[in-house]
Amino acid sequence: MNNEIIAFLPCRKGSERVKAKNTRPFAGIEGGLTQIKITQLLECALIDRIVVSTDDPEVAAICRAAAQKAPKPVEIVARPSELAASNTSTDDVVRYVPSVIPSGTVLWTHVTSPFVTAEIYEAAIQDYRQHSATHDSLMSVTKLQKFLWNEAGPVNYDKKQQKWPNTQTLPALYEINSAIFIAPLDVYRQHDDRIGPKPRLFELSGHHVLDIDWMEDFILAEKLWGCR
Repeated sequence: MNNEIIAFLPCRKGSERVKAKNTRPFAGIEGGLTQIKITQLLECALIDRIVVSTDDPEVAAICRAAAQKAPKPVEIVARPSELAASNTSTDDVVRYVPSVIPSGTVLWTHVTSPFVTAEIYEAAIQDYRQHSATHDSLMSVTKLQKFLWNEAGPVNYDKKQQKWPNTQTLPALYEINSAIFIAPLDVYRQHDDRIGPKPRLFELSGHHVLDIDWMEDFILAEKLWGCR
């Protein structure tokens, strides 16, 4: 059995909401989010190698420069044009992964999660391994214990029983924050998914869950980065 942990970093060039989001300077750091993320992955001792899938020459150049002094292999794979469009589905990318990572266990992550550090990746890998007998995969989540409604009313409490219960007594729900997915290649092949039927929920909280999608997120993340 191949127990190798391979970080998969998909990084599409086109960013419609934040121009050059992945590579523009971030908090004074040249190479921006890509430089931060490749450094974090290289610093995680439990990651054996890194596969960067990109159609962006600048992302490739940043990662190639980092790889020159890397303590582990970094493979830069040209992302097919049909997988680099704004309307490309995540399902299509999931089906693509086994073609560039034929064996081992995949840790899928994104440059847009700059506060997920090497230490957090290490903790997630350890948690995945510790619970591998009962869970076939792992994904990072954010715990929600808030008053949640849809148009019909409350979805996680009964207003007829108590109009405003204490939030800590509400049943926990979990938001997938897309920072970390860990699963062996068998899961990808058997389920066409980056998680299996029994994923382990790995909780992240606070600024660690910040995902940069809009310009407001980028500005907030820069400010938080300076306050670390």
